[in-house]
Amino acid sequence: MGAVNRLMVMVLFEGVDLLDVTGPPEVFSLVPREVLSKTTERAGYEVVLAAETLEPVTTAAGVRILPDTTFQDVGARAIDTLLVPGSVEVDSERRVHPVTEPGTVARVKALAGRARRVASVCVGAHILAAAGLLDGKRATTHWSTAQRLAADHPAVRVDPDPIFIREGGEASPEVWTGAGISACLDLSLALVAEDFGEQVALRVARQLVMYLKRPGGQSQFSVPLERVSTTRRIEDLRHHILNHLDQRLTVPELAAYAHVSDRQLTRIFKAELGTTPHAYIESLRVETAGHLLATTDDTLERIASGCGFGTVDTLIRAFRRRLAATPSEYRAKFRGTTAQRASLTSS
Repeated sequence: MGAVNRLMVMVLFEGVDLLDVTGPPEVFSLVPREVLSKTTERAGYEVVLAAETLEPVTTAAGVRILPDTTFQDVGARAIDTLLVPGSVEVDSERRVHPVTEPGTVARVKALAGRARRVASVCVGAHILAAAGLLDGKRATTHWSTAQRLAADHPAVRVDPDPIFIREGGEASPEVWTGAGISACLDLSLALVAEDFGEQVALRVARQLVMYLKRPGGQSQFSVPLERVSTTRRIEDLRHHILNHLDQRLTVPELAAYAHVSDRQLTRIFKAELGTTPHAYIESLRVETAGHLLATTDDTLERIASGCGFGTVDTLIRAFRRRLAATPSEYRAKFRGTTAQRASLTSS
């Protein structure tokens, strides 16, 4: 089989955030097998860690990373994507200061000229801004440093709300900026979707969020992560729903929480998640109840109450509608698999 790999260069420097560096490669590493599931061509990414020298780089977590190459050597290659992680320093008054070391900024600016696109992770946006790569562009970064980014770089249109932002370039490379460390996974999946299609990205997402291989009618990945939204407002609302499943969640109450009208809330759910608030909440309740059925001895009454169904009859109807099985049938099918795994683990 042939190999079609896109060169992804990750910039390393002393004190870099570890998850900024390791998060995107985890996403990219899953692409080849998902592409192979549909084609016979092995395609994916070649991730290269580049630093000033080949000496180990100590991250903010204290973990040392060994670079694959130097900035000088990698500069001779055609770079598909330049990935710029971030780092912060905290002073005695607990104020956060993004790291923008001049040498790193200069290297990023030079390498960006050889890249098809550039993407920053979390506060790595400050490095891009210092390199002049965000001038005249809309960009985001971690919420805690967004105000600082706007103050230090007036030419950048800072938007602290989105999880990530993509800005096209004509004379300059396309630039992507991410909102936080965990948002690097969302951004990386979006890059995969652009390069290999939505279906490949979706299959990679399933692999990333799957904590248990579930047979039969179970969802292969969590309902809250089935569709990735692009605004923090809807993400906050989804977390609110997840943390209050046992409560009465009506559209007016959710709309008030999100500071929008009932009609606007319905439109947001349709656009962001491809479903209605009621359907989304029911799906989440069914998934949560399914997990409890498979992993606990809780009664149906307790599960129905704790997941917000109210009554066992409502729980049964939801399971039949969504999984074509009763809760008891579901427990009989999946509890055995869980118990067997627990037994194997303890033996």
